[in-house]
Parts: sequence; structure tokens; C-alpha cells
Amino acid sequence: MVAVHDPTAAQTAPTKAAEASGACCAPSAEIDEARAEQVAKVFKALGDPTRVRLLAMIAESPSGEMCMCDLTGPVGLSQPTVSHHMKLLVEAGLATREQRGRWAYFQAVTDPLTEATKALTR
Repeated sequence: MVAVHDPTAAQTAPTKAAEASGACCAPSAEIDEARAEQVAKVFKALGDPTRVRLLAMIAESPSGEMCMCDLTGPVGLSQPTVSHHMKLLVEAGLATREQRGRWAYFQAVTDPLTEATKALTR
């Protein structure tokens, strides 16, 4: 019988400390409650296809920003509904809002999404 080396065995085998404590595997790095709340807020904001579309349109716009008046048509929703979606994106830190006269202009912010992803892949 030939012994086969499994490169993943070291990753999945319990550590001596874990074995001594009776745990099946070593504890992973934990995320504190406040950070978990922020990460959840980001992903919750992106949990709606309309918000994903809105954020993508803003991020891909040539000027890097879009007026509220230009966001309603492409998604086929009323201004109050789009305003609600944009409010959630702004609260999650995924967009910024600037009032210019009668209209609000939005810019995409990618750092919160990058940070949320990093928090889950430590």
C-alpha cells in the first residue's frame, strides 16, 4: 500500500491545543459585534437587486456620480422608491449624497464593500 500525502490534512487536522480542550478544531479569529453589525449592514444593503443595479450604475457612470433624476428611469421605479433605496445605500456607507439645489447627486463608495469582504476572509 502506498501512502498518499494530503496537503489539506494539516489544514483540517485539529491542533494539539484544540485536542487538549476537547474542541474539534482551533478557534478562528472572531469579529467583534460592532464590526459584524457594519458588515451585515453592507451586505443587507446589497441584498436587493435594485440597490445593486443603482450602485453599479453610479459606479460605472463616466463622471463617477449620478443625479437622482437619472436613476429612476433605468430601474423603472418612482422617485420616492429610488430615494428610499439610495438612503439605505448611503446609510451602509456604499454611497455619498450631495444636495445641489433641487436634486441629490450620488457617488459610489467601494471601501465599505472591500472591508466587509476582508472581515469575512481573515
